[in-house]
Amino acid sequence: MQNNNYYDVTKWDVGNPLEDIGAVINSIIDDIKKRQNRSDVDSGGKPGAVIYIPPGDYSLRTQVNIDVSFLRIVGSGHGFTSSSIRFNTPEESWPSLHELWPGGSRVKVELETSERNVAAFLVKRDGSPRLSSIEFSNFCIDGLHFVENGPDEFAENTYLNSKIGIEIASANDSVRISGMGFIYLEQALLIYNADALSIHDNFIAECGSCIELVGWGQASTITNNLIGAGFRGHSIYAENHGGLLISANNVFPRGASSIHLRNVTRSNISSNRLHSFYPGMLRLEGACSENLISSNHLLRDGEPWTPFAGIDNGLENDFGVVRIEGDDNTFTANHVSVVLQLADTDLETTPVILRLARGTGNYVASNHMLAKAIMSSPDDSCFEAQVDALQSVSGSELQQVTVVQVDSESSRNVILDSCSEAEAVVEFSENVFRGIPGIKAD
Repeated sequence: MQNNNYYDVTKWDVGNPLEDIGAVINSIIDDIKKRQNRSDVDSGGKPGAVIYIPPGDYSLRTQVNIDVSFLRIVGSGHGFTSSSIRFNTPEESWPSLHELWPGGSRVKVELETSERNVAAFLVKRDGSPRLSSIEFSNFCIDGLHFVENGPDEFAENTYLNSKIGIEIASANDSVRISGMGFIYLEQALLIYNADALSIHDNFIAECGSCIELVGWGQASTITNNLIGAGFRGHSIYAENHGGLLISANNVFPRGASSIHLRNVTRSNISSNRLHSFYPGMLRLEGACSENLISSNHLLRDGEPWTPFAGIDNGLENDFGVVRIEGDDNTFTANHVSVVLQLADTDLETTPVILRLARGTGNYVASNHMLAKAIMSSPDDSCFEAQVDALQSVSGSELQQVTVVQVDSESSRNVILDSCSEAEAVVEFSENVFRGIPGIKAD
């Protein structure tokens, strides 16, 4: 039999999805609400629907408004390809490129955004119960272009355009975002008041900010994503959350932070690979407590690509590659590498790897943290420069570095086997400290 709850945007009889897929999807949602208008029919009545976006390029000129539960919007390919590399390649070379734009099931965001940041997909509903079980899967949301921000910045490198990919603006339960591609959006995902949210296996890169969980939330997961924000924004940001799991993500550099948590408690950051060009790449701010940070690989090095050389996130080197504020957090079995250019090693402020800035009872143990100085310079080729930088492991030991610093507002911490006593700035009478012993000279 025919299933009336499956919709193909190219076969819907209202609007043209190539010209405005937003208007088409809104029409489909109106149809769902008209047909599923009773909350209880034989212990059911509102099963929701699937909206399918076939491979192709679809302009979105009308915001999609989602106010029904159990809705799945799905495509056939996340379609990511680097727009940043293309825009920073001389235009006379474009005819030789195999493709110029993202592909797959691609939604091109062409909204008017002059007044405020506007979302391509807005999920919002008042009343009870919360919106539940909404899914976005396997299509691309492309913001197309960034905009100028003054005469000294190339417009396509600003990460600014007031476009949001998906905004979930009201309390929600069991939302799933998987297999998606997000590119050239000022904010890819902006999600308020999430419960049991799953953000899994997405490609979110070349966006101002990638994942922002705001308001409050609990028991959510951010797993197995490929993520890379711009220098003005966050790769992963969460506030006022409990029970958050951030695991197995590969976070690319250039974001102002890799993971930034504010007032987050009893959460787990584990088995992530984090890479940043700036201090403050992993930051616990405010009243963060009882969080476990373990088995992560963190690399802080220098920008290797010419178009972004000289840009930073405004933080000094003594801010800390990792900065922890709060009580009873655990930082264990992590590997942290700091690789600075030789030209940058004559510094006014001593680089700090791990800084306990405020709080009590934090536990730091069995971490491998090291700093090196190398000689290199930026390159015009993004891919080759980045690969060369990642594979370059030779360098001299950086002499001027603090591996662990405990500020006066932090006390009663336990620091074990993570640095030598000479590499620490710690008030030993206020904290438990066991250093790594040095090799005895003959």
